[in-house]
Amino acid sequence: MKTIKGPALFLAQFAGDEAPFNSWDAITKWAAECGYKGVQVPSWDARLFDLAKAAESKTYCDEFKGQAAANGIEVTELSTHLQGQLVAVHPAYDAAFDGFADPSVHGNPKARQAWAVDQVMKAISASANMGIKNHVSFSGALAWPYVYPWPQRPAGLVETAFDELAARWRPILDHAEDNDVNICYEIHPGEDLHDGVTFEMFLERVDNHVRCNMLYDPSHYVLQCLDYLDNIDIYKDRIKMFHVKDAEFNPTGRQGVYSGYQPWVDRAGRFRSLGDGQVDFAAIFSKMAANDFDGWAVVEWECCLKHPEDGAREGAQFVSDHIIRVTERAFDDFADGGTDETANRKMLGIT
Repeated sequence: MKTIKGPALFLAQFAGDEAPFNSWDAITKWAAECGYKGVQVPSWDARLFDLAKAAESKTYCDEFKGQAAANGIEVTELSTHLQGQLVAVHPAYDAAFDGFADPSVHGNPKARQAWAVDQVMKAISASANMGIKNHVSFSGALAWPYVYPWPQRPAGLVETAFDELAARWRPILDHAEDNDVNICYEIHPGEDLHDGVTFEMFLERVDNHVRCNMLYDPSHYVLQCLDYLDNIDIYKDRIKMFHVKDAEFNPTGRQGVYSGYQPWVDRAGRFRSLGDGQVDFAAIFSKMAANDFDGWAVVEWECCLKHPEDGAREGAQFVSDHIIRVTERAFDDFADGGTDETANRKMLGIT
């Protein structure tokens, strides 16, 4: 068994224009002061990271990691959530998602998609330059507007969508293989890969590509009423990354999973700071330890009620308290009788 590394913090929800959140040096010092040992980096945020330079220059990557290390922080992974989303966008979401891309490709879906692929490719190269083996992204979505089967979906619609999604990602997965980096898709509503079944549909179409893996985040499964503990055992060989995020689901006579278009604070399903929701993290960390997960436990703070800085500080301690330092021996070794094969055969009555 292996001990999970952590705690780490995903910086996407914290980067900003005010100190200490507006520079790499300051935000890593702040993270260390909160009790974190690592940070996951949003590759799109130029206040913290130069993706183009990182993809080309190992020297830049070494300096980037070195500055963090001087502050007591390790770079755990790079993220392309926003760019990955743009690898596949249904036209209904063109306007909404244009803001994720460089202004030069706004209003041009084909150019935006090419830009997104290039961005993810660069992040994989940058990960290799940093010696990081896992990278997180979103899959994007073509079929999401048809997630509920009414009106009845035409035969082959979903299959065509997943064929196209796989075709778009296959060159990126091959680039990841060339760079010895795993792509870990965050399984997430709004993406075509939003549960285990859809992940398997995609995995089949990329020929069970060794670099096609998962980021496990139980909060998204609570809101779907999916068994998030069983999910760990089913996909343990594909789960390479872990977001530690809490959630709660409290249906009423007025709303359930879809929550009636309400804002986050009024939804039946809500993300919460660690310890304030319903996720059984003791069971999750136990399964992760038993399954030899040796990655990072990365706090992703998203809560509709609590201040983010409070959530970050509490989250570091929460994860530290839940990480299981795995044992190197069995608890009953003291009672070892020291038997051998001859003795074993005798005990079984085998002559």
